[in-house]
Amino acid sequence: MSQGRIARRLRGVVRREARDLLRGGEPTAELLRPVGPDVPTDAQVLEVLDLCMQVGEVLLSSGEPAGETSATMTRLAAACGLPTVDVDITFNSITMCCHRGNVAAPVTTMRLVSNRTTDLTRLALVTRIVDQVRRGRMTVEAASAAMTEAVNARHPYPRWVATAGWGGLAAAVAVLLGGTAMIALTAFAVTAFIDRLGRVLRRWGVAPFFLQLAGALVATVATLGLFGAGALPSGTQPSLVIAAGVTVLLSGLSVVGTVQDAISGLYVTAAGRAAEIALLSAGLLAGVILGLKVGLVLDLTLDPSEPVAADVARFGLSTAAAATSAAMFALACYTPLRSLPAAFLTGGTAWASYGAVTLVTDLGSVAATGVAATVVGLATGLSRRGSGAQTQVILLSGIIPLLPGLTAYRGFYQLATQDVVNGLVTIILALAIGLALAAGVAFGDFAGGPRRQPARLRG
Repeated sequence: MSQGRIARRLRGVVRREARDLLRGGEPTAELLRPVGPDVPTDAQVLEVLDLCMQVGEVLLSSGEPAGETSATMTRLAAACGLPTVDVDITFNSITMCCHRGNVAAPVTTMRLVSNRTTDLTRLALVTRIVDQVRRGRMTVEAASAAMTEAVNARHPYPRWVATAGWGGLAAAVAVLLGGTAMIALTAFAVTAFIDRLGRVLRRWGVAPFFLQLAGALVATVATLGLFGAGALPSGTQPSLVIAAGVTVLLSGLSVVGTVQDAISGLYVTAAGRAAEIALLSAGLLAGVILGLKVGLVLDLTLDPSEPVAADVARFGLSTAAAATSAAMFALACYTPLRSLPAAFLTGGTAWASYGAVTLVTDLGSVAATGVAATVVGLATGLSRRGSGAQTQVILLSGIIPLLPGLTAYRGFYQLATQDVVNGLVTIILALAIGLALAAGVAFGDFAGGPRRQPARLRG
């Protein structure tokens, strides 16, 4: 390219920039949106808002971040002919308002999300319904009927299968941490019992804090009892049973969603979720410490195992155990059976990434967890580019092998034995691993996900 052509192009660029500087630019924020030409009737607005609220309730109760839930509801409303809506999500409440200019009064509706149970089959059905509406393949009436059927449908398989999934998750985590077959079998039995006990306590209306306390206490006392009876010899590392149980109880905490809400600017929602996590973690801490105190009175101590070292000899076994734990978690959350391979692959890939970073570098567990979580986030973001039906399966299952269950148990043990300083340091390390896990997933999801216009939301 000649110097003359380069000079002409530079002059053209300078002229365009000068014109842009002298001419008024686009508004910084979209404050007013035109309504029309046809103003929707009350019946049309209520039908669309009810559909969007049902979708939002399912998404939020399944652990979807508030920002993504709000964006999905806004896009669904626009696809149904209501582009002028606002969505406000505050931890456990959803408020949606449709503006109709000066011609008609706005319509506002609100719904509380009090029941937080994860049914990934139901979530996949709802995601598919939203995709069909946005593609113009389903009317609002048909979508409302399909949503009612999906929300009221029974779980895809019996409750005992979910219990087996939770037990299988604990057994796989015990193997991942270096436990023997006896330890894995014990972890399976103890966790299955905790799940059934929690189901009974929930029927009685017991608060989540006491559910966490009861689960951690049962895991600790049951392990101490088996150890004291001689069923778990000292060489089998019985403390791994408690560590596996702690990991299962940690899996219900929405740390990733909390960090994603905070990054998205939804500080009120993020603060509410953070308070919930802190309270449930306190219940977990109290349950383990109470159980260990009982053991100390009976002269039964379970020293925390050393952190698992990533070595080539155990790399294959650990990766297989991590993949199995992810698949078992997906099964416990009623994932469609056809999605279990995706969960298996994501969990194995996440742990393989963690192990590779640990083997090759000296970054430490926090940084290695962040790298592995970024891989999970990238897979989650790429899944959003399609129908998004497997997004939550990939996200929730991928982080399971990376949860700091063993680190948290070591901190609890140190606090129970009056080693307060080291205990606090270890718990802070577990918290740092959890934050690295959440931040890595959020970053990977942002990097791999589709580019979208920011939604009008509050939180």
